[in-house]
Amino acid sequence: MTPASFPRPDHRAHIAVHATDPRERGHARGRQLATTLHHALDGYDRLFTLAGIDPATVRGDADRALQAIHAFRPTLSAQIEGIAAGAAVEPWQIAALNARTEILARSRAVPPGECSTLVQRLPTPTGTATHIGVQTWDWHVELSHAWHTITSGGATHRYTGITEHGILAKIGVNSAGVALHFNILGHRDDRVGGLPVHVLAALLLEEADSARHAVQILHEAPLTSSGSFLLFDEHEALLLDLSPAGIHEAPATAPGTYLRTNHFLTTVPAEHEKTWLYQPDSGQRYGFLRDRIAREPVTQAQDLIERLVTGPGEPPVTCIPDLTGPPGHRWASLATVLLDPANRTARVLDGTPAERTTRPWHTLHA
Repeated sequence: MTPASFPRPDHRAHIAVHATDPRERGHARGRQLATTLHHALDGYDRLFTLAGIDPATVRGDADRALQAIHAFRPTLSAQIEGIAAGAAVEPWQIAALNARTEILARSRAVPPGECSTLVQRLPTPTGTATHIGVQTWDWHVELSHAWHTITSGGATHRYTGITEHGILAKIGVNSAGVALHFNILGHRDDRVGGLPVHVLAALLLEEADSARHAVQILHEAPLTSSGSFLLFDEHEALLLDLSPAGIHEAPATAPGTYLRTNHFLTTVPAEHEKTWLYQPDSGQRYGFLRDRIAREPVTQAQDLIERLVTGPGEPPVTCIPDLTGPPGHRWASLATVLLDPANRTARVLDGTPAERTTRPWHTLHA
């Protein structure tokens, strides 16, 4: 199976919005997504069905998620309602997309895809140092038409990066120089009821002035689900386990190196990890990358991308789908994202790390 053999759109949409009113900001996004949003709605309807989650449960979970978002940050629920109005769908449908991680946590039937993330402190031409990060976003190949690049302005900070259709945010960098890489984790107490992790990503990208400030915001937010946020600016990087058990900071993998796959790195949440979701795969990818970086030190941003390239016989850091597998079990590295907070840029490869010289890159500025 070659990397180019899974379906992708001929043209990847870029959604750009700017409005100080959050509902109007969402409405502008919804208008631009109106003709393509069905890729996400239909795709997640199928995933929820494959996961054994009935439509009434999905709607109930979506309504509860929207209530939790409104209670904590009405500006974020207003954006969700605006997207729905702009795309002429129901608000609960957009809320379900934003809470898709929490809704899918109900099931073992459709295990999530996996992502690999690496942040490194690198020298600059001026003799100082800064953090640069790279990540594969691995997800169901059936949703390869359901994501886009985004630039959103009008809140405290402008941000740019990638997200899925209808979902407020995922991976990105803001105009204050705060960058966010985002991996999903699994805890046995994961549930709907707090701020969904994708909405948390939007909250931090809109409001955080620094990586440390982002952690302060996180401690204020109601959290009932799991993820890893690797937050960094040019001066500091923070590797976090988020779960219903709280927020726990993991140490650097090595001096100046921060590595994440899809298992908890701190002891408290690891005690109740859903190990069946990602292991042994996550541990194998983590160990492979840790050892590779030790053998082949990273000295420039291009090295980061190359370290994520894997082939036959190696753990699937570069994730290529098996299209002969059943729906819900065909994962691919849908995008590769390089974040440079010092320059407020996100470079997005519409493909796997192995396609870094053959597929299009998009450079975005916050």
